[in-house]
Amino acid sequence: MDDVVGQLTVEEKAALCLGADIWHTAGIERLGVPGVMLADGPHGLRRQPDGGDHVGIGGSLPATCFPTASALGSSWDVDLVRRVGAAIGAEARAQGVAVVLGPGINIKRSPLCGRNFEYLSEDPLVSGVLGAALVDGLQSQGVGASLKHFAANNQETDRLRVSAEVDERTLREIYLAGFEYVVRNAQPWTVMCSYNRLNGVHASENHWLLTEVLRDEWGFDGLVMSDWGAVHDRVASLAAGLDLEMPPKLGISDAAIVAAVASGELDEAVLDQAAQRVLKLAAQAQPTSADFDVKAHHSLAREAAASSVVLLKNDNVLPLAPADGELVAVIGEFARTARYQGAGSSQVNPTRVENAFDELRAALPSSVQLEYAAGGDEAVALAARADHVIVFLGLPAAEESEGFDRTHLDLPAEQLDLLAALDDPAIVVLSNGSAVRLAPWEQNASAILECWLAGQASGGAVADVLLGKINPSGRLAETLPLRLEDTPAYLNFPGEHGRVRYGEGVFVGYRGYDAVGREVSYPFGHGLSYTTFSYDDLTATVADLSVNLSFTVTNTGDRAGQEVVQLYVGDPVARVRRPVRELKGFRKVALEPGESVDVDFTLTPRDLSYWSTEHGRWVLEGGEFELAVGASSRDLRLTTTVDVDAPPLLPRLDEMATLEEWLDHPAGAAALRELIGVDAEGNPQGILASPDLLKLIGNFPLTSIAAFPGLGLTPEGVKQLLTRI
Repeated sequence: MDDVVGQLTVEEKAALCLGADIWHTAGIERLGVPGVMLADGPHGLRRQPDGGDHVGIGGSLPATCFPTASALGSSWDVDLVRRVGAAIGAEARAQGVAVVLGPGINIKRSPLCGRNFEYLSEDPLVSGVLGAALVDGLQSQGVGASLKHFAANNQETDRLRVSAEVDERTLREIYLAGFEYVVRNAQPWTVMCSYNRLNGVHASENHWLLTEVLRDEWGFDGLVMSDWGAVHDRVASLAAGLDLEMPPKLGISDAAIVAAVASGELDEAVLDQAAQRVLKLAAQAQPTSADFDVKAHHSLAREAAASSVVLLKNDNVLPLAPADGELVAVIGEFARTARYQGAGSSQVNPTRVENAFDELRAALPSSVQLEYAAGGDEAVALAARADHVIVFLGLPAAEESEGFDRTHLDLPAEQLDLLAALDDPAIVVLSNGSAVRLAPWEQNASAILECWLAGQASGGAVADVLLGKINPSGRLAETLPLRLEDTPAYLNFPGEHGRVRYGEGVFVGYRGYDAVGREVSYPFGHGLSYTTFSYDDLTATVADLSVNLSFTVTNTGDRAGQEVVQLYVGDPVARVRRPVRELKGFRKVALEPGESVDVDFTLTPRDLSYWSTEHGRWVLEGGEFELAVGASSRDLRLTTTVDVDAPPLLPRLDEMATLEEWLDHPAGAAALRELIGVDAEGNPQGILASPDLLKLIGNFPLTSIAAFPGLGLTPEGVKQLLTRI
């Protein structure tokens, strides 16, 4: 590729750093360099036909619509997610696509974000691990992934201009951590920058983000592309580390690059490097493969949808087992017209769509009656005659989409009025892309299935779970709050005057609810099963600043099932305020009735660390850590503590370090005491002689104390200390 770059003119190199059109990179015909095709595809390919509409929202080629990320995130199933990624990759190869624009792994900071259905979780570990699985699957087929949207793109409101104001610790621990995991563990071919500004600088022009962190720290060696329309200054973005502008501003951006090189504003070596990355991407692209197995991919979509269903509540009414002659009432339009995906750039043209009513009819014996009503008085009358009532509720498509945020968490009033009008509590099946409020109506439900937007096979998956063919194993990847006002970001979402302040810091999602002991409808990690599990025999040992844990999980029920085992870590005493507990490991285990399995985790020093803005790095403070394993963030079955003997964390000493910080540093304290000295009886002098004064001004910087007479410190003395230390 170096040889190819050396043969290119400046104009050709500039052309490579822009797309050829809205879906293709540029090629260099005279040197045999092909352009390659890109296509949307977080949960299924959205490949526009050649000559299709330029905006590309409608009319895409048929492809399997797999469960959206909100559903896949709730599966907590790494192998399943990898297989879904591989299937999307196979469809991309069949349709001549070189790079699929996904996965999206942005954190669900607020349930109001209109694009939450495209994202996996409120937790960076779930987002990172499952995001890496999607990338692994996609790229196993010779198709590149585009990890997006980098970074702090957590709302749709004013998304092309808003500045996300985020401190570095919060960025590192929450909003960058998932991206770091995917980059280090799955090596995506490309990363897509986000629309927004980060602390005042557009992500597309942010050298710290795109080069210093992504490349220099994490070792990313692929291509960075823009989100569509995210580039505002092509020369500045190129200098920051953005290799490919999409879609291209032909005749404008390329001309600006050429002019900047000619004037010396842009080092041609920077252009060479970006062109080389585009050439590398073209070389990675594989030829179009044979068509994909439509039937097999639909079956996988059904498996994935069923594995993503979260059984929130069950008053022993599920699984459903109607007797001969009994009547099952199915109520709600979503039972006949499935809502299975979100709106916007991720919208897939499905190969087929199942609905729950038809799938229930096919699965139930003919001796069981099944009747449907959309709503209104007819539905109330049907429910009154029925032996079992299933009500399908959810959010209309117009209420959540790319491009705008929601304004509330409530289901439509007419749906809740219908549910309240029924004589007895009913089984409720939900279809929604993000969290909805349950507290006002869940007393009218005997069971609640949260199905999210579960793809084209969601109807069959719902039938499988309702009738017990599939034991539900989904777990919440986001907290379901009692009300919007309880959410940690409530007062700081979506911001104002072009800025959104991430004032809750690291206390996002369950971290925030747990920090203040706030009640929720259903906690992060929650999900019921048709069987039960026990946890026993937890052991934990420390070796070389790592912690090895082991325990046993047993299926204590009479059905085969899967448990999502979750490991949480807390650091109760630290120099910074840390969450009560944080997810640091999870595993989905399948067990037959009576079967047990030993589960092992290893916590690394990084798992126990926090990002120190004082030291500019991850730091591990020694001391006691609380470990807990269980079935959710608030269903902790086994707990223990370990003591980690890490090297002491010393404060950084300079003239602005406080007296307390100097005294907390062994070498600093010794030098300070020597400088201030002792009296004839060996007692400390100056400020060190007065405990009360130490309490009063111990938090003063040393340079400020030096201005006070009689305390044993002078400006010259401070200089001597700094020279010595």
